[in-house]
Amino acid sequence: MATEIILDTNFLFVPSQFRLDIFEKLNYVLGQKVEPLILSPTLEELQKLAKSHSVKKSKQALLGLKLAEKCRIVKVERKNAESNDDVILRAAVEMKCAVATNDRELRRKLRSAGISVVFLRQKSTLAVDGSV
Repeated sequence: MATEIILDTNFLFVPSQFRLDIFEKLNYVLGQKVEPLILSPTLEELQKLAKSHSVKKSKQALLGLKLAEKCRIVKVERKNAESNDDVILRAAVEMKCAVATNDRELRRKLRSAGISVVFLRQKSTLAVDGSV
């Protein structure tokens, strides 16, 4: 059975920024088959960014949407005043699964909640904070 891991928006930007195959690297760093998950609010954020006036952000978001096709989409309702990070934190706790993110503040919140985090280290490798 594959290990589920939630990918956030900025993690989906890693391939365009650093030319890494995040799916291959996730399987390698965790030493097992990974099932990447995208939460519905993350997908909505990518779709919004794809229409951005910034050409760079738009291209990254379009690649992120292409990568999202390889992931299982999980429908999650956003509660009142919840940010995308709050939704990811809540879903990770409820689903008891790790999160892949490079967002420093989100990583801190996840670790405080006892959630394992996968992140990019030195622009070339993935590292794991916690046990998956």
